[in-house]
Amino acid sequence: MTTSLPAPSLPGPPADDDPIPGLVGFTVVLRSAGLAVTTDRVAAFLSALDSLDVTSRMQTYWAGRLTLCSDPDDLPRYDLAFEDWFTPQQGGRTQITDDRKPPPPKLAALTPSTQDQSEKDGDDEGETPQVHARASGTEVLRHRDLAELTPGEREHLRRLLALLRPEMPTRASRRRRPSRHGPTDPGRMLRTALRNQGELRELRRRDHSRRPRKVVLLVDVSGSMEPYADALLRFAHVVVRRSPAAVEVFTLGTRLTRLTRELRMRDADRALAAAGKAIPDWSGGTRLGEVMRAFVDRWGQRGAARRAVVVVFSDGWERGETNVLGVQMERLSRLAHRLVWVNPHAGKDGYAPVQGGILAALPYLDDLLAGHSLATLEQLLEVVRDA
Repeated sequence: MTTSLPAPSLPGPPADDDPIPGLVGFTVVLRSAGLAVTTDRVAAFLSALDSLDVTSRMQTYWAGRLTLCSDPDDLPRYDLAFEDWFTPQQGGRTQITDDRKPPPPKLAALTPSTQDQSEKDGDDEGETPQVHARASGTEVLRHRDLAELTPGEREHLRRLLALLRPEMPTRASRRRRPSRHGPTDPGRMLRTALRNQGELRELRRRDHSRRPRKVVLLVDVSGSMEPYADALLRFAHVVVRRSPAAVEVFTLGTRLTRLTRELRMRDADRALAAAGKAIPDWSGGTRLGEVMRAFVDRWGQRGAARRAVVVVFSDGWERGETNVLGVQMERLSRLAHRLVWVNPHAGKDGYAPVQGGILAALPYLDDLLAGHSLATLEQLLEVVRDA
């Protein structure tokens, strides 16, 4: 910060107990909390505040967030450190204008426990505030059951889902392109020889080019799958946005609903809101056999499922005849390149495939996976990529 502008007095520990008060002291707290706060970032932070209103809480918050945070996992710890450092306390300290409260930490595991809060309340006013953060909070959340998450953890899970970068499967196309391997390319060899006065100097080769393989996601939105439906549709939105032309999404319940157009929206919340309006049987019953027959007759045989990776998200509860589902799964297995069934209950201890729908579909499946957590959904992406 330039010397012509005096540094304002911001909330923080008393000067006699903390030798680095104010803005630079805040960066020291962030560094002790695990953020990679370098000298360059501190200089950028101070330079940004030099051009802003340093007495505004909102502008101070965003100046630090944009210059001092280098990773998405830094944001919850930054929010907590900002609250601890800049929250006005008793004792005559200067208060900055609270024109808009910064967003609270999203991950529940980063929130101080009751014991930590009581210890903080009992501390003397002169002690330096401590940032209570657990570095393994995100890793713990990756393995939590989606149906058991708190509202704060669900919000953080949505941010983690948005960070996924699926690698779509590919297949060989009929088109050929120059390659170092494969059969020789007579046309290119002849043209090269003509340019060299008829002399053949090297072999030219060609091979099949690669194109994205189609992926079809069938998501069960019946009452038994309601705790997982929101997260699975957000997962489907990430996959659709990665390759909009090669991914199709349908919901299964008492009827078949195509959601590909709604999930192509860039914003996840708007896409989920549009999908919710398009689904007429949300949290209803399940007729997997009849709905699967509608999919195969209307979409599968017409090309959507041919040589595609088909993923069914369902717990396998079937209200209708299970033999109908078995016949349709057999038809679908002949059309699809790979048929994957994702059952959230398959990841729980003691699980056995005893549901009627699972028993009818099991002989025709290539993979039976658990989709009850973020880690298992990442494993599903690997299976789809390697198909």
